Amino acid sequence: MAVSRKYFGTDGIRGRVGEAPITADFMLKLGWAVGKVLGSSTCDKVLIGKDTRISGYMFESALEAGLSAAGMDIRLLGPMPTPAIAYLTRTLHACADIVISASHNPYADNGIKFFSAQGTKLPDEVEREIERMLDEPMVTVDSSQLGKAVRVHDAEGRYIEFCKSTVPLSLSLHGLKIVLDCANGATYKVAPAVFDEMDAEVISIGVEPDGLNINEDCGSTKPKNLQAAVLEHGADLGIALDGDGDRVAMVDHTGQLLDGDELLYIIARSRHQAGMLRGGVVGTVMSNLGLEHALKRDGIELKRAAVGDHYVLEMLVQEGWVLGGESSGHIICMDRTATGDGIVSALQVVTEMIKSNKRLAELREGMHKYPQHMINVPVSGRVNLKEHAPIQAAVQASEARLAGRGRVLLRPSGTEPVVRVMVEGEDEAQVRQEAAELAEVVQRLLNTTAA
Repeated sequence: MAVSRKYFGTDGIRGRVGEAPITADFMLKLGWAVGKVLGSSTCDKVLIGKDTRISGYMFESALEAGLSAAGMDIRLLGPMPTPAIAYLTRTLHACADIVISASHNPYADNGIKFFSAQGTKLPDEVEREIERMLDEPMVTVDSSQLGKAVRVHDAEGRYIEFCKSTVPLSLSLHGLKIVLDCANGATYKVAPAVFDEMDAEVISIGVEPDGLNINEDCGSTKPKNLQAAVLEHGADLGIALDGDGDRVAMVDHTGQLLDGDELLYIIARSRHQAGMLRGGVVGTVMSNLGLEHALKRDGIELKRAAVGDHYVLEMLVQEGWVLGGESSGHIICMDRTATGDGIVSALQVVTEMIKSNKRLAELREGMHKYPQHMINVPVSGRVNLKEHAPIQAAVQASEARLAGRGRVLLRPSGTEPVVRVMVEGEDEAQVRQEAAELAEVVQRLLNTTAA
C-alpha cells in the first residue's frame, strides 16, 4: 500500500520545472540528503543519468554539487534509459543511482527517481529518511573529503550488450521489419542499435531530441504516428518506448495497438508453456479484467498490487515470482533484470513471435480486453478519497449497478494532480455512463473541473 510522503510520489519526485520542488536549489539539497542517507564507509559512489529534456543539464549539475558536498563520488552517464541506469548501478558497484526524468510527461516537467545498489526502487523507509534529511541544515564535508565526478564513456555499449543478453544468443531478427519509436527520449541511440545488431530491418522515428520534443506526439503514450508508420512501411510490428525507456507499447502488422496488459499476457503464457514462469503474475489494481481471466484459463494466478512498478516489484519479491507489470507498459521480467525495461520487454515478445512462428496479432488472440473507461479529474493538492463519504457512496452505487459484471476504481494519481476515475465491465455503454457519472460527483464534491 502506498504511504503518503511530502515529496515522493509513486514514481519518485516529479513536477513542473521552476516550481517547487523541481528547482535547482532543491536539487542541490536533495543531492546532499541522498549522499548523507546512502553513503557509507564501504560505498561512496552514485550514478547520475537523465533523459533528453533541456532541464536535465541544470538538475544534473545541482545534484552533482550536492552529492559532492556530502562526500560522494559521482559517475555521470548522460542521456540513458532509466533501466540502463539501474543496470549500470549494479555492474559499476555504486551505492545508488539518480535518474533525472519525468518519464512520459512533456518537456516542461521533470523529476527524480532513485534506484538502490541492487538496481531496484528505493524502499519507502529510505525515501522517508531522505525527506527527513532534507529538513536538516546542509553541512559540507571538509574539502579533503569532497566527492569527484567522472563521466562514464562506455555506458551505451554496456547496456546494448546487456539487452541482447536477455534473449538466446542464437536468436536472429533477420527478416523482421520493425518500426521503432523512441519518443525523442533517452532510448534514441541505444534502442535502434539493439535491434539493428540483432539483424532486424529497423525504421526509427522519434530519434531527434532537441530538449523540447520529448514525448511530443510520439512514444508509448501517443502511438498514432507509430501505427501509421507500421502500415506505411508494411512492417511486421512496431515498438513504442516512452521518454525514459521503462515503458513499452507495441503495434501489430495491422496497426492495432497492444498495451502493457496484452504484452504481459504474451510473455506470461510463453514462460508458462516453457515451464519457466515460476509462480503467477503480479498486475495492479488497474490491470484489465481480461488479463486476469485469460491467465486463469491457462492456470496462472494474477495478484494485484497498488499502482506503480515499485509496488509490483515489492509483491514479486514477497511472492517469489518473476513476472509482473502495469497496463501502462511497465513490465518487470525479474528473470532478466531488476526493474521495468521497455527494450528488454519488447525483446521477450519478439522472441515468442520467432519461437512460435506467429505474428503479434495471433499471440494476442487469447486475451479479450474488457471495455475500460478512465476520466482524469484535476484536483488541487493531495486528496484522501476515503474521507469523502458521498464519493464512497457513489462508488458503491455504481458497483451495485454493475452487479458483478465489472469494477470501479478511484485513485489519486501519484504523478499528476488528478483523481483517476476508472470503470470497467462487459457493457461499454454502461461503463462510459458510470465513469461519467462518477467523475461528475468527484468534480462537484472536490470543487474542480473534469478534464
